[in-house]
This record gives sequence, structure tokens and C-alpha cells, in this order.
Amino acid sequence: MNTQKNPNQAVADQIVESWAKGKPLLETTGKPSGYYRLTNYLRDYIATHNTLPTGIHTMPEGRDSNNNIEPSFPVNFDTIP
Repeated sequence: MNTQKNPNQAVADQIVESWAKGKPLLETTGKPSGYYRLTNYLRDYIATHNTLPTGIHTMPEGRDSNNNIEPSFPVNFDTIP
């Protein structure tokens, strides 16, 4: 198995898992609201900029599995361990 398949994905997953600690989980996914938006945002950011984000970034609005709008939210990448 090739562990270098997508290093951006592994880094993004680690950051999002750290961000998710202590946040309330949704019954439908078992993940906090915004989990998948943040994961996709990070993967795209890392691939585009070839670096990790710093400071505060606003995640875009999203839609849940019932097509309800989920609000945007800020993420401070300087405080994620």
C-alpha cells in the first residue's frame, strides 16, 4: 500500500480531527457540523498553496443531508494543535 498516495489528505484529516475534538456531533454523521466542509477546504488550500493555512479563515455555507443550509463559521488555524 502506498502511504504517499495523498499526503495532503492525511495532513488535512489530522488537522480536522484535532479541530473536531469537543464539538457536538451530529446524529446523522457522527461528526461535528462543518467537518466535511473544513476537510475539503483544507485539502484544496494545501493543494493550491502548498502550505498550511494560518490565521482565521471563514468556511463557506454548506448544505446538510436534508438540503438545509448550514451557516459559515470561522476557523482559527493558529489555535488548532
